[in-house]
Amino acid sequence: MRPMQRPPFSALAGVYDAIMADIEYGDWADFVLDYARDRDLTPATALDLACGTGALTAELQRRGLNVTGLDYSADMLNVARARLPGTPFVQGDLRDFDLHARYDLVTCVFDSLNNLTEPTDLQAALTRMTAHLNPGGLLAFDVNTRVGVRDLWEGEVMEGLAPMTDGREVHYHWSHHYDPDTQLGTVQAICRVEDEEFIELHTERGYDAADLEPMLRAAGLHSWEFCEYPDYAEPWPDTPRIWVFARTAGGAA
Repeated sequence: MRPMQRPPFSALAGVYDAIMADIEYGDWADFVLDYARDRDLTPATALDLACGTGALTAELQRRGLNVTGLDYSADMLNVARARLPGTPFVQGDLRDFDLHARYDLVTCVFDSLNNLTEPTDLQAALTRMTAHLNPGGLLAFDVNTRVGVRDLWEGEVMEGLAPMTDGREVHYHWSHHYDPDTQLGTVQAICRVEDEEFIELHTERGYDAADLEPMLRAAGLHSWEFCEYPDYAEPWPDTPRIWVFARTAGGAA
């Protein structure tokens, strides 16, 4: 019997942290904050976009920031609220959100922006991010490049068993397909916990620095830099993922 197909990041919310237990959210937080401090920035407030279950939100909080999280998925936000009671979490769309507030730092990590497969949608999201930054504020995000989406896992399957906090295990089987005509990559995520099984399809478009530069400019950002994790090196032409740090006007370039 074929697993029931669910919307992206819905049923997955209940098993996401188990599957992603090895993701280095703390190192990502340090990577972003070290970049800021090396430029004499000391962010006190942050907006964590596409925050999911709140893993990066928690790491930023541990480092002393006052953080608000936003995500499109109500299911992921339910997990985030249970993880971090009292933290402000908001359900919203990256393309048109308006929190009527500004922050020193805006983050959006783990290739979340690649889920915006239309460049016009990505442009809208970057514009909204910029609108939520204080003068001289810092925007930090990562994206899979065109090469990264094309060659994700190099055609291999990600499969395994992961322990959950309730003592059960989730069996996951994730496969990737790239369509050269549309230049879209689709991840088929099949998960099973005991007798319950579901499938989600997640689609991404890759974006290179050359794609992003005019978007950052159109969004109203003042300066930006592309680099690789974890050493801030200049990206190679065939790098699968890049980090972007961008500033609004009002601070040092």
